[in-house]
Amino acid sequence: MVKNYVLDTNVLVHDPESIYSFEDNNVVIPLPVLEELDSLKRRSDSVGRSARQVVRELDKLRESGDLSKGVRLENGGTLTVMSLTNLREDFVEYFRSKYIDNWILAYVVRLSRTSSIPTILVSKDISLRVKASALGIQAQDYLTDRSNLSLLPDGYKFVEVPISDGESLSGLLENEYVKSPSGYFKVKQGKAARLSLDLSSTIWGIQPLNEEQLYAMDAMMDDEVSLVTLVGIAGTGKTLIALACALEKMINQKKYRRIIVARPLVPMGKDVGFLPGSLEEKLEPWMQPIMDNLEFLFDRVGMSLKEFLKKNVMEIEALSFIRGRTIPNQFVIIDEAQNLTPHEVKTILTRIGNNTKVVLCGDPYQIDTPYLDKDSNGLVYAASRLIGNPLVAHITLKMGVRSALASLAAERL
Repeated sequence: MVKNYVLDTNVLVHDPESIYSFEDNNVVIPLPVLEELDSLKRRSDSVGRSARQVVRELDKLRESGDLSKGVRLENGGTLTVMSLTNLREDFVEYFRSKYIDNWILAYVVRLSRTSSIPTILVSKDISLRVKASALGIQAQDYLTDRSNLSLLPDGYKFVEVPISDGESLSGLLENEYVKSPSGYFKVKQGKAARLSLDLSSTIWGIQPLNEEQLYAMDAMMDDEVSLVTLVGIAGTGKTLIALACALEKMINQKKYRRIIVARPLVPMGKDVGFLPGSLEEKLEPWMQPIMDNLEFLFDRVGMSLKEFLKKNVMEIEALSFIRGRTIPNQFVIIDEAQNLTPHEVKTILTRIGNNTKVVLCGDPYQIDTPYLDKDSNGLVYAASRLIGNPLVAHITLKMGVRSALASLAAERL
């Protein structure tokens, strides 16, 4: 049965191509949503880029028909921009307030009363969905790019029987790691490949503290793997071992010509624009965790971090500055990737050039971006969609190594 799906602004910003995700149903965009997109498009961050992309897509559709009457989409559905010229007297008074959310609700109420087919509000905003339900309106989250963290494989298994190098393995994913009584292996082209690393191996002055770190370090040292996704709670060593492997591959093995370490700027307090100082001074609080790890690593090998940074072979910057570039022959670490939307992760990965390795790492339980959660963030999305491909390795790190207190806090608080 055909339905009306009314899209909130945050759905379009979350996925600018969401208008094509509702099959042969009717997609409706209230005019206040366009007003909000118009105000967002001036921003220089990912929100502004998404808003501009949506507006461009709507302008392209406008060429094939009247948006106010509905334009046919290639998937068989229709897209309509809905405009209210007057309000019925029985509308709740607060609908007439300045809040965009209330105006969107007014549109949904009007459409549900005048249309003979079911009308559903689609929003990433939990509060708006609750308000809609209180008004008797069916509301749901945007689920097209949603994953399920609980169903994401760990990336490693234990088998009770010995296995040998080159033995065929069935029922396991490509680049999945296996521990057996005969040692550590990973799956390569359906067969067991013994790891060259073990728990005594040293990479840039550090050894893996557990089997999970061993698997992660092996994946990052594997030249046949282009993308490594590391999912783990705070204190499991994700960023530290990623930096160690990057330094080893670039400096000692000379596999890459540059290291890029980037983090999304998602403030838990004031935004970067409100902080005093130059851009470098504004970015310093976000990048300090990276510098802390680098200082630790360079102390381990007795080298000067200050002298190394003068060589300009490592970039530590905000993620927004690497978008739009083609990045060949580099080792790229995206830290705090759980704060990216699926669309943002796709944008980043599609810009990667030849002979570049990407590491996405983050904690899905520590998300600061509005409208994202442990199942809808870009890190889990990428890991869930790409795991099992020969170019991809995924590891879930569960054992905290920072300190006993850090592990306790991550587990119980």
